[in-house]
Amino acid sequence: MASNDPEHKEEETAAVEDEDTGAQVAPIVKLEEVAVTTGEENEDAILDLKAKLYRFDKDGNQWKERGAGSVKFLKHKQTGKVRLVMRQSKTLKICANHLVIPTMSVQEHAGNDKSCVWHATDFSDGELKDELFCIRFGSIDNCKKFMETFQEVAESQEGKEENKEASGAAGLLEKLSVEDKEGKEEPKESTDEPKAKVEEKVVAEKTGEEEEKKAE
Repeated sequence: MASNDPEHKEEETAAVEDEDTGAQVAPIVKLEEVAVTTGEENEDAILDLKAKLYRFDKDGNQWKERGAGSVKFLKHKQTGKVRLVMRQSKTLKICANHLVIPTMSVQEHAGNDKSCVWHATDFSDGELKDELFCIRFGSIDNCKKFMETFQEVAESQEGKEENKEASGAAGLLEKLSVEDKEGKEEPKESTDEPKAKVEEKVVAEKTGEEEEKKAE
């Protein structure tokens, strides 16, 4: 007689599922390893901290969360330029991505010593946007580290910006100098020389005509 006991039915089902048939199933698709690039291969991380990022929504006049994850200062190995990058911890989606330049400054957020704010021209959404960011850390020490590093990086970039401007100015002056030389006209030849050639041609024609008449 069949048993109506739920526990007895579960035991029978588990026994059937655990039974080893000895069959070997080959994988239908063979997956190969794919190299994943993050765009950070040529950069060194100066600072890496966990935080939560917000951006100020001007239309709604309120702060909106961008995501929680890891915020980094990345220094390029060749150019020496430093950018701030933050990715969400689960999806790795970029929620902040901008260069740190000398004109930038970071300030403690009013009423919260674990948060700070700054303005930046951000490129995390694929286009340049002027943003006001606020970042909140788990401790006061981490917030201080972030602010100190931010200021140090901004000051260190000042010389690079000046050199860039000087190089650009030098290149512009050189270009103008070349264009000025090309714009100067070559001295025109004296008009006397073509005139003399015309006179010689007329004399030669007359002499030829006279010689023809004598021959007749």
